[in-house]
Amino acid sequence: MGDGNAATSIEEHDAGKLVENFSCGLCNCGYIFNQMVKYPSSTLDRTFAALADPTRRRILAHLAQGDKRVTHLARPHAMSLPAVSKHLRVLEKAGLLRRRRYGRVHEMQLDAEPLKKAARWVEEYRKFWEGSLDRLAAYLEKTNKPKRAKA
Repeated sequence: MGDGNAATSIEEHDAGKLVENFSCGLCNCGYIFNQMVKYPSSTLDRTFAALADPTRRRILAHLAQGDKRVTHLARPHAMSLPAVSKHLRVLEKAGLLRRRRYGRVHEMQLDAEPLKKAARWVEEYRKFWEGSLDRLAAYLEKTNKPKRAKA
């Protein structure tokens, strides 16, 4: 962010994790976002990486309808069962699903908690940008008022 629009600093967190602070450089509004403390980077990274693939998003959509066996999840996809299993492992490592075993049968269950955290993270930035755009609109209205001609 070397363009001067946002000030960025990195400092050590007491747990030894790096924390990034972003402050709005567009106005003097005093907003500081410290998202790395609230939402650990590794958790968000795994969630967004898992959601980046359309196959995994379709799998999650199927699981939103209820628990499914791995073979049932693999049916709509034009890929091998081992390939689908790789996608399931990515989702499992991201904490987006849980696996239950009944002998040879593997049943998958959606865990939406990481999705909720990702949605909250995105929502905080939506609020920030909406507020920034509202302030910009107010400023533009104030500075672009037509001047009355003197008679």
